[in-house]
Amino acid sequence: MRSCYVSRTVLATLFAGCCAFASGAFAHDTWVQTGGSLVRVADLVHIDLMLGNHGNDHRDFKIASKVGLDACTLEVVAPSGNSYDVKPDLIDLGYAPKEGFWSARFVPGEEGVHAVVHTIDSVFHNTRGIKSAKTCFHAANSLDAPKLGGDENFARPLGHTLEIVLLSHPATLGPGIPFSVQVLYQGKPLEGAKVSFVPRGTVLAEGFDAEYERTTGAEGKANFTPKEGNFVLVSVRKTEPEQKGEGYDATAYTATLLMNVPQICACCE
Repeated sequence: MRSCYVSRTVLATLFAGCCAFASGAFAHDTWVQTGGSLVRVADLVHIDLMLGNHGNDHRDFKIASKVGLDACTLEVVAPSGNSYDVKPDLIDLGYAPKEGFWSARFVPGEEGVHAVVHTIDSVFHNTRGIKSAKTCFHAANSLDAPKLGGDENFARPLGHTLEIVLLSHPATLGPGIPFSVQVLYQGKPLEGAKVSFVPRGTVLAEGFDAEYERTTGAEGKANFTPKEGNFVLVSVRKTEPEQKGEGYDATAYTATLLMNVPQICACCE
């Protein structure tokens, strides 16, 4: 009887561990990043598609596995509104199927803010995951005097069910300079959402980290002031248990926005 009891206990433990692993794997977030927030027109821009270990409620900035490409999109939206599909240009930078990340090359041909946009819609472990990820960079004819204005399309919502919209011009980012975002759900401001601002190399405290997390108000807005130049991953999540369908019992939405904060603000020198 004791042998049978131990066996059942071990099996139950293993089962719980497998469920936790599956849940964590599903909760991984995607994000996109570029090497700089300010480039010259006609310069080469590397676009990286990452999959991160944010199943721990967005507490860190670590890479975990590599996203499959079948159910995802990746494009660059230029200031003119033209979209360029860069998914066919992605190359695998990992040795193994689940290691590393994807990267593509892009050469901007016009001045202004370009948005890099990624989406994925897939079902895993009886949950449908709908994710959106964005970043942006400013292409200028002169890095010494980048032209601002007339390219506010970067603040235009793209229609994702859950979306983070950048309200501050990326060329004005820098240490000690606050930037603003707005969280939209189904096109409307989402009140009461927890927004995480995760600098690379930082591990957020458990629960709610008042230094790096904000709760949106009625307009769905949140502000953050970076202390230094760094990547800052902005993320938000919303789960809808009632949104069920064939093969899934709930729908989980995730949105990320990667901000590349320079050490010196390009427009403040």
